[in-house]
Amino acid sequence: MGLGHWHMDCIGFYDKLFVSEVAMSLVDRVIELLEAGLRAEGLRQQAIASNIANAETPGYRRVDVRFEQVLAKAIESGNRLDVEGLEPQIYRPQQTTVKPNGNDVDLEHEVGQMVQNSIRQRTFVRLLARKYQQMSMAMDTGQH
Repeated sequence: MGLGHWHMDCIGFYDKLFVSEVAMSLVDRVIELLEAGLRAEGLRQQAIASNIANAETPGYRRVDVRFEQVLAKAIESGNRLDVEGLEPQIYRPQQTTVKPNGNDVDLEHEVGQMVQNSIRQRTFVRLLARKYQQMSMAMDTGQH
């Protein structure tokens, strides 16, 4: 067991440490993206609920949430993706059909949006649960 063997063990240890740090950093980024998506869907659910509650309110204009576009723009920029800076944006769609009372809520459309939103929320929750389970299993494996 000479100095050369110790040196190789040390390099191997630091290589594994570096790889595990990079892997954890990637896992953290995935979790942050999933959490950002879940926040966006929560905000979208609130917007849809507001639209449905005001479906007959004269002059009410529906609101919606932009997140997918914000995410796509951030990815296309080519810069390092700042997940914490990804915030969904509430906006009022401009190309809508306005009823005589000034309201533009289409109840059937909103119910359809609610169903789609619910599916996306459940998907984010399941993906997050799976990531946390994988992390837990990795930590359990590392302790043995």
